[in-house]
Amino acid sequence: MNRRAWSLFVLVSVLWGIPYLLIKVAIEDLSPGLVVAGRVLIAALVLVPFAARRGTLVALRGRYGTVATIAVIHVVIPFLLITYGETHITSSLTGLLIAIEPAAIALLMLRREPLTRGRAAGLVVGFAGVGLLVGLDVSGDRLGLLGAGMVLLAALSYAVATILVQRRAAGLPPEALAAGTTSVAAVLLAPVGLLTLPTAPVHALSWAALIGLGLLCTALAMLAFYELIGLAGSGRAGLVTYANPVVAVLLGVMLLNEPFGVPTAVGFALVAAGCWLSTRRPRPGQEGRSVTVERMVPAGQAPANVR
Repeated sequence: MNRRAWSLFVLVSVLWGIPYLLIKVAIEDLSPGLVVAGRVLIAALVLVPFAARRGTLVALRGRYGTVATIAVIHVVIPFLLITYGETHITSSLTGLLIAIEPAAIALLMLRREPLTRGRAAGLVVGFAGVGLLVGLDVSGDRLGLLGAGMVLLAALSYAVATILVQRRAAGLPPEALAAGTTSVAAVLLAPVGLLTLPTAPVHALSWAALIGLGLLCTALAMLAFYELIGLAGSGRAGLVTYANPVVAVLLGVMLLNEPFGVPTAVGFALVAAGCWLSTRRPRPGQEGRSVTVERMVPAGQAPANVR
């Protein structure tokens, strides 16, 4: 990756490590539905004028179906799942579970990239780490298991969206795509927000957290992430989830007094190692040593490398 791609990588890593803390603060007084609807509305109100001033909204013509699909898969579904999931689990565990996204991308890319022994081992190790994290933090807690399951589904939705953006929307200006997806999401989520308006006084800190989610963790982060996908590809862009959990855990432990011990660190280490193994490119000469699961490409056709 070039210098700009690395700068975007660091920026997105930080911006997407913060929201788990802000969500936890916001849902103290606000409903999860209102938090999600509010953050995408704030983001849309910022991104649409920004894209209009740059004259890039015209690029969305004829791509409305793609934009709407990305809005649902990359915004509506995962935002709702994560926010409702955090009503049952800690912000730290949420950030750690989202780290499985690169391994999920590797699973989704099996038809295009061979499953080598290293990648197969990485998938096993990564998902073993997820099992360890869930078992340690929410074992025996049905609501906790529900929350963890929702967050894992959100990670899968992010993985699908990351690939979709590269394949079908990488050529769109990042600000136009971000404006389009947040606008569609804001319209879809408006009824949810209106039906869950607060009936009791809301602390200023909860409102501040919601504004931060909209401006920083949604508007700015989406602009940076879409550009990062265009520069580095979906596989490398998805690796921001290696750094996100570190930020999420540090904030959760320092500001919310959430627990974090050696077993949890081991679980995250397994997830990180598994994701690294499952997403790295094989060395020259190793391509042929793949695990035969099924015929993944037509005979005589090499699997496409999209990273």
